[in-house]
Amino acid sequence: MTRTGPEYLAALKDDRRVYLDGEVVADVGSHPAFAPVATTIAELYDLAADPAAGFLREDPATGRTVNRMFVAPRTRDELTAFRVSAEKWARHTRGWVGRSPDHVGAFVAAFGAHPEAFASDERDYAGNVTAFCDRVARESLYVSYAIIPPQVSRATTAHGWDGDLIQVGVAEERADGIVVRGAQMLATGGAVADEIFVSCIKPLGPEDADFALGFAVPVAAPGLKLYCRRPYAPAATSSYDYPLTTRYDETDALLVFEDVFIPWERVFVYRDIAGLRRQFFDTGAHQLGNWQAQIRFSVKLQFLLGIARKVAAVNGVDRLPGVVEKLGELAALASVVESAVLAAEYTAAPDDQGLWRPGARALYGAMGLQAELYPRVLAILRDLVGGGVLQVPSSVADMTSPTTRPDIDRYVQSPNTPAEERVKLFKLAWDAVGSEFAGRHHQYEMFYAGAPFVVKGYAFRNYGFDEPLAEVERFLAEYGVPA
Repeated sequence: MTRTGPEYLAALKDDRRVYLDGEVVADVGSHPAFAPVATTIAELYDLAADPAAGFLREDPATGRTVNRMFVAPRTRDELTAFRVSAEKWARHTRGWVGRSPDHVGAFVAAFGAHPEAFASDERDYAGNVTAFCDRVARESLYVSYAIIPPQVSRATTAHGWDGDLIQVGVAEERADGIVVRGAQMLATGGAVADEIFVSCIKPLGPEDADFALGFAVPVAAPGLKLYCRRPYAPAATSSYDYPLTTRYDETDALLVFEDVFIPWERVFVYRDIAGLRRQFFDTGAHQLGNWQAQIRFSVKLQFLLGIARKVAAVNGVDRLPGVVEKLGELAALASVVESAVLAAEYTAAPDDQGLWRPGARALYGAMGLQAELYPRVLAILRDLVGGGVLQVPSSVADMTSPTTRPDIDRYVQSPNTPAEERVKLFKLAWDAVGSEFAGRHHQYEMFYAGAPFVVKGYAFRNYGFDEPLAEVERFLAEYGVPA
């Protein structure tokens, strides 16, 4: 059997140094900032451990029963099963947990399918990758990642910054491993993960070899510190008032490495600038991992569409032409991403190592629009809820107090919808569009895959312009200036 929720929660009781409000959190599994999302992750593990859920499959390399989210799909049927399972996990979180275990798990699975991308004459990095991927699958590990340099300067790369090793880099090479120093971001979910994959997806120059690394580190590694952004869950008054915040608030963290020792067997890329690109793009990891992300994003958009549809019905305006138009636009936007997910599956093909890669044209096409599509969805939902999300009781206490409840029942209700249900719905809508949690998600979805020029660059490079360009050339050749 694969990992269960209680086993995952038990693993969080270690010596990790997670900082919040200037202090180390003694136990992330029970702390109000982290316990809600840790509980949600535990629920995902319990869901996957149920044989009836369809997550379990045999690992062809070992014959063990594993969670399919941590194994590379090597047939079309396995790719479809991967998508179905990813959807099940996403539906459990309504798409609001962007870094669930299957996200980086998909990257790692693709790494394992292409150990040759990590080959080196110096050390057996390919063997290191294979062993780590096997362990992730065997133990159903929750791996987060930190693959972006701190924003010290976006005009130069790390070699040009004042100060020694601001971005995480090699401080010392030893016979048994390396010592790393510096910082890296943005480890979403890192505080409640088992391991963190640390590397750099930002292009580096020839002078940046000390920062051209890829390695895995336990969250509890000595010398590793996690500085988390302000958590939103502790400030939420109740799950009735903040139903999303109180369940799905992932913590984003800056990693600080104070001379952390990384054994050679945990190193995958070492002072190899070209190797950084190979690990993401030659292996298919960028495609499989981002396909998982688009599956999750599609589920989230469908959930937002459901909120909009219900709000319109409760307000009694769902038949008005203007409202129907807005709901239709939401449906079209959600369908674009859903269709791209399915198109990427339909156009998938095996690579030279047998990994089934989702079709790049459809995948990166959807990603290229994500930063514009999500704000548009929120804008339409805001328009539909109007002032309804502002004029709601201050907290669930107004619903339970005998002094205030009669007024709420009389004045905050709709035909066929009692006050308790109306307030509940509009509290949910506010947590999706207006709370701090919602604001973080707005920013997250806009910059999930990088700056717009980066994401649209993926779409440009993976569309395949040869055929449409040739068609234009053929058409141009059919006519000219009359003789």
